[in-house]
Amino acid sequence: MSVKEDTKTDMVGKALSLLVLLGNEPRGASAADLARSANLPFSTTYRLLGSLTRDGFVDYEPDGRRYHLGLRVFQLGQRVSNHHGFAATALPVLQRVTERTNEATILSVRDGNHHLTVNKVDGPKTFRVTSDPGHLGALHTTSVGKAIVAFEDEIERKRLLEELPLDPLTEHSITDRDKFRDEIERVRRQGYAVMDEENEIGMRAVAVPVLNSQGHAFASVATAVPVFRMSMEELIAHVPTLQEAAAELAARLPQR
Repeated sequence: MSVKEDTKTDMVGKALSLLVLLGNEPRGASAADLARSANLPFSTTYRLLGSLTRDGFVDYEPDGRRYHLGLRVFQLGQRVSNHHGFAATALPVLQRVTERTNEATILSVRDGNHHLTVNKVDGPKTFRVTSDPGHLGALHTTSVGKAIVAFEDEIERKRLLEELPLDPLTEHSITDRDKFRDEIERVRRQGYAVMDEENEIGMRAVAVPVLNSQGHAFASVATAVPVFRMSMEELIAHVPTLQEAAAELAARLPQR
């Protein structure tokens, strides 16, 4: 490979690293912030962001001078989801859960230190859950995230318990390492995880893991509701429905 070709390859890697960083910034980030995080010169970062914006991989918000992941990334993600069977195969299962609960049903997988929403079916009522496909969320503040962490293989579970950032998203978020360990152990005993305004004020959810043949979670499925519409006890009553759906999803979906 020539020096010129090697430089081009390196620039592709730098551009991809910027996309990964933006994926971890749901509110967007400035060019200066991205340059610092990627350890790149500002001029290089600005030039790469310009190219990514022009091709639709990144959106620029002039008012706040912030960059966000663009529609092109979402389109590619949807194609990957379709290719792996998550979107089309899971949809009828999620729809059946929503028909029984009258609330939103969400399917998520782990993406590094986050959960990624791969599919969602909204309930028939007007209040809408905001975790749309493509959404990256925290593992420690969500029911889907806790369910995945609790049923990861032992080595990865221990790593997450030791190293996962526990940043607060609301006043109810778990930020203490020992309390998080206790929460994950509780999820393992119960077989389901809950979220009670830890990720978003006014929302609660319950989730169960989707397990592979080794008994490890490769996804999780949840019911999410506004707090005014369902108590935690009423929500937990839907666990058997979610477990039934998780068993069907485990049989239908490609396991990772």
